[in-house]
Amino acid sequence: MLEPTVIHDTFVLERTYPASVERVFAFLSDPAKKRQWYARSEASAEASFEMDFREGGIERSSYRMDERTPFPGEVLANEGTYQDIVPGERVVLATSMTLAGRRISCSLITVELAGSDGGTKMTLTHQAAFFEGSGGPDMRKGGWEQLLNRFDEALAGLG
Repeated sequence: MLEPTVIHDTFVLERTYPASVERVFAFLSDPAKKRQWYARSEASAEASFEMDFREGGIERSSYRMDERTPFPGEVLANEGTYQDIVPGERVVLATSMTLAGRRISCSLITVELAGSDGGTKMTLTHQAAFFEGSGGPDMRKGGWEQLLNRFDEALAGLG
């Protein structure tokens, strides 16, 4: 039997938007707006999303993977609890992800916003422990880059 391994990783992604801090924050805090960019998957036959945006509130999402993935029919689920919210400035979410009912990672996600030349700078810091079967840090970073591309589209009214 293989020894269990845990990989710890931190990455930071930054984006700048030609939109107000209030508008950018709305796409993080309003469930209908967040659903536009966060709760959809091209590799999923079905998806669910729920969000209670308050400190101590939960966020849950799940996707049944389709035949284009390495795990067709399996459910990828993410559940988190909002740890800290400063309107217009910061959101901190602690999450746990499972694949086919087995935990593959635990993460702390911090999103910080700051005014920048008439727009908004967003800094996303992702800190995680990745367990066996998780795909690891590179896959997660790629996933967040895709999510932020969808965020860009939703914010611009394209998504």
